[in-house]
Amino acid sequence: MSSADLVAVADGLYAEPATTFTASRDRAAKECGDKALAARIKALRKPSVAAWAVNLLVRREADQIEQVLGIAESLRAAAESMDGEELRSLTRQRRQLTAALTSSARSLARENDVRLTEAVADQVEGMLTAAMLDPRAADVVRSGLVVTAFTATGVSDLDVAAVCAVPDALGHQAAALVRPPPNLQLVLPDDGIRLEAAQERVEEAVLEAAGAHEEHEHAVAAVGTLRARRLQLQGEIEELGRRLAALEDDVDRVDEELEEAEESVSEAEAQRDEADQALAGARRELERLET
Repeated sequence: MSSADLVAVADGLYAEPATTFTASRDRAAKECGDKALAARIKALRKPSVAAWAVNLLVRREADQIEQVLGIAESLRAAAESMDGEELRSLTRQRRQLTAALTSSARSLARENDVRLTEAVADQVEGMLTAAMLDPRAADVVRSGLVVTAFTATGVSDLDVAAVCAVPDALGHQAAALVRPPPNLQLVLPDDGIRLEAAQERVEEAVLEAAGAHEEHEHAVAAVGTLRARRLQLQGEIEELGRRLAALEDDVDRVDEELEEAEESVSEAEAQRDEADQALAGARRELERLET
């Protein structure tokens, strides 16, 4: 038995819905045919909802995850030479990207009939933030073998054994969940004429396929650029939403203070009028006495 065998089994298990994990794990342990491996498979922990959502996101949006984590590496390197304002801008960028990825995770969960609560979504965003700050956390996320939510500051060691199903799997990239390619069937000709015609069609198809592959590469590059831009814009929307909520709270607080201030003005006016009347009466009494 090798760690690679366990990682291969775990990679398939943690790609499944959380509701079927336990049954699939027990079946895999029973069918593996290796007593030592079966024991380690049986010990694999069921992922929390937040961990399952991150594992799903890594497999379904592998390109986006790699783009964001690649950006994070550049940002970590650049942070060493940044001043305070630049660091604040960097923090906003990280928040925007993680918020956008969290939105993607919620959408994918809904596709699987799972609703992420605000608390769970916060845990998902916390793990994505940790992956942007800490290279070890990034490797845990990339593995797709997360079992429980975690955070990281980038300056402390992450307890990988506590959060990753197979701690030895750091460096493993979770297998992407993609549609299988269509099955191709080869039909053998039954005479020389049909064979020659088939060969010509194959040659034409090769040329067309080469052109299609080139077009596909251009399209994939364009999609990658647009996805990165969309992530940035979605993150900015999240940031503006938080800013708007804060401003609305400020307006409510100022309204309360304004109401109190207006009441103070009314009380002061009454006291002023009363004092003016007293002053006028005192002056009249003085004039009477003088005359």
